[in-house]
Amino acid sequence: MTGFLLAIEGGDGAGKATAAAEVAAQLNAAGRSATVLSFPRYADTLGGHVLGEYLGGRLPHAASPRAAAVLYALDRLESAGVIAAAAASHDVVVFDRYIASNMAYQAAQAGAGGVEAGGADALMTWIARLEVEQFGLPLPDLSVYLDTPADVARGLILRKRKRSYTDAALDTYEADMALQGRVRDNYAAMAKAGLLGRWATLPTVEAGALRPPREIAAAIVGLVG
Repeated sequence: MTGFLLAIEGGDGAGKATAAAEVAAQLNAAGRSATVLSFPRYADTLGGHVLGEYLGGRLPHAASPRAAAVLYALDRLESAGVIAAAAASHDVVVFDRYIASNMAYQAAQAGAGGVEAGGADALMTWIARLEVEQFGLPLPDLSVYLDTPADVARGLILRKRKRSYTDAALDTYEADMALQGRVRDNYAAMAKAGLLGRWATLPTVEAGALRPPREIAAAIVGLVG
């Protein structure tokens, strides 16, 4: 595995998919081969399929944060060959969500001292060990947190195109604004602590206006080096 692994992270509506596509386009235009892998891979893995049913509200049972974490990790375990092949054939692999997303979201559901023994911090540590140590997934070379204010993010969520796994405007996670707030807090804490390796934080709003995707992508490309 030789390619640079770049993870684009952030809450729902942060513009991760747009940023990932634009970063890959700019890298390719500059002569560096790049590709995008988006997680979950709803149509390509068992874990992804079950997650689509879960987020679409079609499962007959609720999933605990730990059980949901296993599903997200399973989606990446099933994608390990795809990740390795992409890294072997490209200079840069851009992830639209990666391991940190699982940590941020499931810990947000657990809450500090909440339903999981030990609370959010313990659950994030458990997820990191599951994905990296037990499943052998590669750490990212750089994770970029797109910091987007909650009110702006919600407006962007509502403008999303129809997703493959739901006909609703908001999926289970997107509809919970308190959850989204905790997700943002978790991402900020992970970036500050350097969990999973090197991080950079990029605000997506400047002077009250959304920064152009090309500008955000250019800043990320500059960090890749």
